[in-house]
Amino acid sequence: MRKLVVAEYVSLDGVMEEPSWTGPYFNEEVAKFQFDLLFASDALLLGRVTYQGFAAAWPSMTDEEGFADRMNSLPKFVVSTTLEEVEWNNSSLIKGNVAEEVSRLKQQPGQDILIYGSGDLVHTLMQHDLIDEYRLMVHPVVLGGGKRLFGEGSDTKALRLVETKTFSSGVVVLSYQPA
Repeated sequence: MRKLVVAEYVSLDGVMEEPSWTGPYFNEEVAKFQFDLLFASDALLLGRVTYQGFAAAWPSMTDEEGFADRMNSLPKFVVSTTLEEVEWNNSSLIKGNVAEEVSRLKQQPGQDILIYGSGDLVHTLMQHDLIDEYRLMVHPVVLGGGKRLFGEGSDTKALRLVETKTFSSGVVVLSYQPA
């Protein structure tokens, strides 16, 4: 069974929205972490907003390490009730029962299924206990406002810390699994 892994950039005050604020903290250590995370996965699961942002940017990106090629070639499952079609390479739309469809994806053989961003989708999957691991890249900045990963109305979920990584830029990766 595949693991569903949530990977999020978050500020100290829990903001995960529009992560342009992460730029000053990106370095080779963060790049390697992201590379390893992506290459341990063989599918992306994205909400509409994250999908549209990625689909606008990634198809034209290139790099020597192969990160862009991997992003563009992976199967992408997009959860949306409003999109009628998805055009980014290897993308397919999930419009029906999200919990049922994601459970089915997890039953397939393969590597991890990776979720970037997609806050509303993460909340839905949390409610159905479908997330196997949270990898929160906590940045040393307080934004004071914005969409929070665990905002008002989030269910209480006990998590168990399974790993920490500290980067020289001050970013700390906290990896949690359901308790």
